[in-house]
Amino acid sequence: MPVLIRSETTGPSRVSLEALHVTAETIMRIAALSNNELSILLVNDPQMQELNLKFRGKDQPTNVLAFPMDDITPDSPDPGILGDIVISVDTAGREAAGRSITCHQRIQRLLIHGLVHLMGYDHERSEEDAFLMEREENKIILELNRQQRRQPMIQLAINVDHVATIRQARGGNEPDPVTAAGICELAGASGIVVHLREDRRHIQDRDVHLLRQLVKTKLNLEMGASEEIIRIALAVKPEMITLVPEKRKELTTEGGLDVAGQIKKLSGVVARMEEAGIPVSMFIDPDSRQIAAAVKAGAAFVEIHTGRYSDATSEEEINREFDLIASAAEEAYEAGLKVNAGHGLNYLNTKRIAGLATIEELSIGHAIMARAIFVGLEQAVREMRSLLGP
Repeated sequence: MPVLIRSETTGPSRVSLEALHVTAETIMRIAALSNNELSILLVNDPQMQELNLKFRGKDQPTNVLAFPMDDITPDSPDPGILGDIVISVDTAGREAAGRSITCHQRIQRLLIHGLVHLMGYDHERSEEDAFLMEREENKIILELNRQQRRQPMIQLAINVDHVATIRQARGGNEPDPVTAAGICELAGASGIVVHLREDRRHIQDRDVHLLRQLVKTKLNLEMGASEEIIRIALAVKPEMITLVPEKRKELTTEGGLDVAGQIKKLSGVVARMEEAGIPVSMFIDPDSRQIAAAVKAGAAFVEIHTGRYSDATSEEEINREFDLIASAAEEAYEAGLKVNAGHGLNYLNTKRIAGLATIEELSIGHAIMARAIFVGLEQAVREMRSLLGP
């Protein structure tokens, strides 16, 4: 039986109905209620206030209301209509901001709360009932978190800059990053990434032009927003570009792009690329301010910087940085952006990031090239690809 979702909200949409539908179906499976029909209605505060007054005698909005239809229990042999859950997006948004989480995360929690009400639990009856209801909610939350972390990551883009770095160290022609890109594609990569820096420390103009001719999947050109590189990108026409910060003395990109501090300039770059049919991604830290700025600048994608997560050493720090990435990815997705992630990911820490359903693609380079020294490039790519699911 289906999960039916309807939104009667007005104003800017902060919720992906597609993502909410997937979450709701997962929650129904976890609760052993897949045979039943569930209706979800999203409203604003005024509508919720009317419902709360009519059915509970409280003249104020609330976050969620649940209206059971049938006497349904888990594993019911006969399908039926489970009931309706009404959620105020306005109230959920305020509560999300107060908890430093995304609106989707808060609505997900309210959806679980409403579903458990439909299962017959009621925290207002007694302290014991409140305890039982909270326990049931926590069981669903834990299983949902586990399943969401295991969702497969489909796309793997491989950065071949480090092949060029080795070549440039001797000033010769080998190893060839273009050949490496072909091997990566044959081994299962869904895209090739190169960073054409102003100082040309690794990738050269010739590499970019050859890759444009030979890459069969997609070519993602990382670049700073300098006029010289912009003109090259417009001439080459890769499948997409990723705007990154660039410092001459850094060994590798050290952090996300400050989109908020240069919206006017970056908006101009986006406009020029859009005119040429080239989607733009912005490499940003997991920061709400930068996500909002990327939307304002007109980006189609963001790539969430995973460097601090990758460098973290303690479990507490790893979990904190992971939560920031997860929250930022959901927030960007809700804002209408496509979401990628990368930087510093390796064979030990990638799988957890790959389990985030809102992230479409991971960009990985150094770890794969380092592994390739011992097992060969094709095997290194296949090993990484296997971590991301089928």
